[in-house]
Amino acid sequence: MTAYLTALAGGLLIGLSATLLLVLNGRIAGISGIVAGALRRPGLLWLGNVCFAAGLFLGPPLYRLAFGAWPALRLEASPWLLVVAGLLVGFGTRLGAGCTSGHGVCGLARLSPRSMVAVGTFLGTAVLTVFLQHLLG
Repeated sequence: MTAYLTALAGGLLIGLSATLLLVLNGRIAGISGIVAGALRRPGLLWLGNVCFAAGLFLGPPLYRLAFGAWPALRLEASPWLLVVAGLLVGFGTRLGAGCTSGHGVCGLARLSPRSMVAVGTFLGTAVLTVFLQHLLG
């Protein structure tokens, strides 16, 4: 399977899962909120959050079973840069009241103005970050 087909299949599955979660449960597929809900004490939605989060972690092993290899991964950044980036993403997720899955996949599909601003901010920050990293080496 080519990288294009794998990406296409992944995108279709993301869209399908977000649609099913909204249609069947009336919930937005915001990954940060779902994972945070899975880490909280058990409540009404806890089991669903845990199952959804478990599915995210089972994705790569299932990919390996299906295709005989792990998904290709190439990291050129230092571990410290990755840690700082992860912390900044977590801070931004809280500040923006959601992550790229909630705003980008679900919010844009629903034409949410708040999500349009959030995604514009995500993308603008990403472009600026890559530009600065290119300048600084």
